[in-house]
Amino acid sequence: MSGATGGAAGRTGIGIIGAGNISTQYLKNLTTFEEVEVRMVADIDLERAQAQAEEYGVPAFGTVDDLLARDDIELVVNLTIPAAHTEVGHRIIAAGKHVWSEKPVALDHDSAAELLAAAEKAGLRVACAPDTVLGAGIQTALRAIARGDIGEPLTATTMFHVPGPESWHPNPDFLFATGAGPLFDMGPYYVTTLVHAFGSASRVQAVSSKSRDSRTIGSGPRAGQTFPVEVPTHHAALIEFASGASAQSTFSFQHALPRAGFVEINGTEGTISLPDPNNFDGDSTLWRYGQSEPTVIPATGAAFGRGTGIVELLRAIRAGVPERASGALASHVLDVLLGIRDAAASGSAVEITSRVAPIAPLPEEWDPSVAQ
Repeated sequence: MSGATGGAAGRTGIGIIGAGNISTQYLKNLTTFEEVEVRMVADIDLERAQAQAEEYGVPAFGTVDDLLARDDIELVVNLTIPAAHTEVGHRIIAAGKHVWSEKPVALDHDSAAELLAAAEKAGLRVACAPDTVLGAGIQTALRAIARGDIGEPLTATTMFHVPGPESWHPNPDFLFATGAGPLFDMGPYYVTTLVHAFGSASRVQAVSSKSRDSRTIGSGPRAGQTFPVEVPTHHAALIEFASGASAQSTFSFQHALPRAGFVEINGTEGTISLPDPNNFDGDSTLWRYGQSEPTVIPATGAAFGRGTGIVELLRAIRAGVPERASGALASHVLDVLLGIRDAAASGSAVEITSRVAPIAPLPEEWDPSVAQ
């Protein structure tokens, strides 16, 4: 079942596995896009699946097996916990369906490679969040870079600095567990944006630290409980790219002064400040040598939220071209994040051997809400 259309009025049937918090953001958009129809929500917690299905007018809910057995579902949105992403992804592929996965696509290089190989053998696609990079904000900045507004892009600085999510998240333990931390939780937004701008990364160096061995939950029914911190809560990295460009990036859950969403890219002719890569909108600001005042570049194009990449994937399948939020891109970004982790742990630079093809910005008129 490798086609990308089907069902009533030619809409693509979609199923969602995982009815947790992030499913709300997907359902809000996917239930309004003309080209797709969400036909079922599945979860190990059937009550939770039923609640989300009823809230967003999805006609069915049930188990994962129930969903995968349906012939009218051609793409499955995998919103399970990161540790289950590849296991569930393989089940989706075995059922003959395309995969859209929340980040990360896997927790290690080999698991990602095996998932992509299974999809290729089956004639199916695996694509992966974040699709924030496809929103109007980042795409407007990428179009400005592509048309030469800063000349040749050479360097970048990115910062994600916050005290930590335990102050507001009612169950933050998993964000401080192995496979998470600020590097793997927030790093995909920043590194994905950098790869769109510079191309493939080739080498990383890094240092890390952990400010506390335990943290205290600040809100919700577990407020006051402590939990262990298993991973570093600060990584500072130097990322080198095959093009010769470089980026300095920090990812931190141990800054009392929040400074998140900071991305600046510098070129031979100027500097552009991008909007928060964790958002779909936001203006950019351009400074050029010889100009006394910066120029604000308003975001243009579609600024819908999560689910945008699913529509772009389906259109790419129909057109027989690569999707922009590809599994190959997600796997390369994972390699960069794993490289940063390993470089910090070892004190030695880590070579990044995977490569991805250059990714063209979306046309300004591209819109996931209008059927094509």
